[in-house]
Amino acid sequence: MTSKIEIQNSIHNSYSTIVNECRTVLGSELHYQAMVYSILRTKGKVPISQIGMNVKTCIENCQTEFLQERIRKKNIKFQSIDLEIIPDISVYEKSINSDWRRRNFKNTLKKTLYSLEIKASERHYNRLVFSEIKNDLFKLKAQYEETKIKFGKLIGIGMLIIDTAPKCEERISKSTLKQSIDIAKELNIDIWYFNQDEVIEYLAKY
Repeated sequence: MTSKIEIQNSIHNSYSTIVNECRTVLGSELHYQAMVYSILRTKGKVPISQIGMNVKTCIENCQTEFLQERIRKKNIKFQSIDLEIIPDISVYEKSINSDWRRRNFKNTLKKTLYSLEIKASERHYNRLVFSEIKNDLFKLKAQYEETKIKFGKLIGIGMLIIDTAPKCEERISKSTLKQSIDIAKELNIDIWYFNQDEVIEYLAKY
């Protein structure tokens, strides 16, 4: 994989398999992340040497207001100009050399080609709400902007919402879905959504 368009196409080509398999099980967000990782490896043909899951990624000297605000919300003892984010699934340039350990943090941001967040409707006594989705969409955009500012590089960013809960009251509301798609389009973020009956795909323009 050498470009964000290749990875966008990989997710697009894997999407029907992701939908079919994730509809067969009810699990946690982490479980669905593992399923998506596996499908992107097999169906999407993403090399094992380029795809990581839950990689701790340090952004030094944060420039975006969104990340600076997150820093300000921390206890004063733990505030700095740096912030660590943990994208659910990251696809890297080949030159990452299969190494996305925390000690290699200077490369994990720089070598990212695509960052994917996964949200699931699994909540105890609750449902996935708009504020959670919006926060992750803005976090994705902040990672995009930080990479652009620091390295002059335009990465791909996307969100996959798995809303397979069996009961209507356990799934996201129609207004949440509409607002989420609207913001994704406004920020030029790929977004995929499905429940047990409906499938949506919006691909950003690169």
